[in-house]
Amino acid sequence: MNALSNEELTRRLLRLESIEQIKRVKYRYFRAMDSGDFASLEDLYTDDIEVDYVGGTYRWQLQGKQQLLQAQAASFNAEAIGCHSGHHPEIDIIDDSSATGVWYMTDIFMNFRERTVHYGSAVYRDNYVRIDDHWKIKRTAYKRVYEQMETLETMPNVTFSMLREKRDNPAAWQAWWEQFVQH
Repeated sequence: MNALSNEELTRRLLRLESIEQIKRVKYRYFRAMDSGDFASLEDLYTDDIEVDYVGGTYRWQLQGKQQLLQAQAASFNAEAIGCHSGHHPEIDIIDDSSATGVWYMTDIFMNFRERTVHYGSAVYRDNYVRIDDHWKIKRTAYKRVYEQMETLETMPNVTFSMLREKRDNPAAWQAWWEQFVQH
């Protein structure tokens, strides 16, 4: 077996480091979206991000960070609960400043204003770029594997909602978060 050169080892290590950084970007995306952390989401997107989400009952397309953040803020609020999980990342580093990723996502989204609950899964295809040594999402698209939508005849007995707590008591939420981050 041939020994790898220091240059090749460094190249491989940097590639693996980039893959881990991109995983963290997407994991943060799911957490920040469901928790209404729009400041974190803003840091994850390029200014000209492109979005194309295809579901059973919709196709949601837009371009631009501010448009995306506004749309997410309208959806992820105190009258909703989201639970999105990203799995099985397949990340390819194209070069030092670009990468692609495929993710499998499962989700539940309850919209209390519209009295609906959505269940489903989707396959994401993302493009990432490195800007100032930080990976960002340049393009994100998904197509549903399946989607199930139910009308809520009665409201579920939700005993806690993070988005509602953030609305009703933002100082307590922030104190909890800062305490958690410090330990």
